[in-house]
Amino acid sequence: MRLDLRHLVFGALACAAGISAAYIERAAEPAPAHAQAVEGSVVPKSRAEITLSFAPVVKKAQPAVVNVFASRVERMPANPFLDDPIFRRFFGEGGGMPGRSNTAQSLGSGVIVDPAGLVVTNNHVIEGMTDVKVALADKREIPAKILLRDPRTDLAVLKLTEGSNFPTMELGDSDALEVGDLALAIGNPFGVGQTVTQGIVSALARTHVGISDYGFFIQTDAAINPGNSGGPLVDMNARVVGINSAIFSKSGGSIGIGFAIPVNMVKSVLLAAKGGGKMVKRPWLGATLQTISQEIAEGLGLDRPTGALLADIDPKGPAADAGLKRGDVIVSIDGQTADDPEAVGYRLGTKPLGGQATLGVLRGGKKIVAQMRLTPAPETPPRDTIKLKGPSPFAGATVVNVSPAVVEEMSVQGAANGVVVSEIEDGSFAQQLNLQRGDVVLAVNDQKIETTRDLEKAVSSRAYYWKITLARGGQVFTTVVGG
Repeated sequence: MRLDLRHLVFGALACAAGISAAYIERAAEPAPAHAQAVEGSVVPKSRAEITLSFAPVVKKAQPAVVNVFASRVERMPANPFLDDPIFRRFFGEGGGMPGRSNTAQSLGSGVIVDPAGLVVTNNHVIEGMTDVKVALADKREIPAKILLRDPRTDLAVLKLTEGSNFPTMELGDSDALEVGDLALAIGNPFGVGQTVTQGIVSALARTHVGISDYGFFIQTDAAINPGNSGGPLVDMNARVVGINSAIFSKSGGSIGIGFAIPVNMVKSVLLAAKGGGKMVKRPWLGATLQTISQEIAEGLGLDRPTGALLADIDPKGPAADAGLKRGDVIVSIDGQTADDPEAVGYRLGTKPLGGQATLGVLRGGKKIVAQMRLTPAPETPPRDTIKLKGPSPFAGATVVNVSPAVVEEMSVQGAANGVVVSEIEDGSFAQQLNLQRGDVVLAVNDQKIETTRDLEKAVSSRAYYWKITLARGGQVFTTVVGG
């Protein structure tokens, strides 16, 4: 399923205490004669059976839901005129306008998933933050350290630094969800205090949402508002089935379309954090995928536009080793349907490294099966990380060499070589130039840049001007700035 959204609202407000329970009460209607019990569900036969309360589920789940408070001190750059000696002569060394400090804050929700104090939340709740505190349902406030950030999924894992034997919520199975299943959302909408809302799973496998690289979301009509970010989407067994991440809204409030990251993706991030990793390594396909339009489907002889077309293949990648060819269409992974490139990315992203995946592939109108190794993308060439200094616009930028691993990790588009910006220091020249993480530096003053050492040498001395060629989002552009 695809969804192109332009009004996604990310919530990040403080969570407090208090619970509101949702109740459903309506008159029973006679059940159709053909109605059957499905997977343990029972058709209500009386008014008493149809009068429901979610209170038992809430009581079990609520103690594990927490509030996340994150902050950092931002040093604002001093007035640029202070670099002028004539200005300093008339106005003094300070110029009466020193650099200012501001405190940035971000507030959201999270859920404890391990008795040792592991908390899952959204990455955008703690993005760029340095100090994090977590408030528990019993009103204790405990410092937390950031174990792992995963911008690609918009997930982060925290570790409470004090205490033990914390209340937890069990992780469910998001692949077992069906449209129409009841769901609860627990969070702190608009800062009013911890609140429970109920609804149903209104859609599955929502892609093209634009929230993260792995666009494969659970859609729910349980009221999710700014402030629910990082809180759990809960099933009727009080298990986490998703992490609430964003809403579709034109007003900033809920209109009944919210999105949650499936818990099966959360499991892979949590596994990496428990293993001490600072980043999540996932299986590498080694191929570029393309969405299949109606025209492409007709050209390939498909009865409908479904699957992911292999537009290009790395000859040294796992897809090539599995015998896949350009023009093949991946339609399933381990028996689970893959309707588009986002679904392929999600299915592979939830697989553990070291094994194999069975790919269902269409080639020339015939279905074949391929076995692909689940290996991470290689770091060839090595990153050779350098933080640039000196009198250039790149000062304050940390750069690494392009490799398949870097391309995967930073979602770099359209670059097989060059140097990638991996980090930007606050208040630096690089930040003022508006360099961004994932930018690929291709040339400086018409000198081709192939390695981090090339860039370090190119910016080691002053210049009257800087002509910089960058690739960003698959597009190449050149800009000139003064020296």
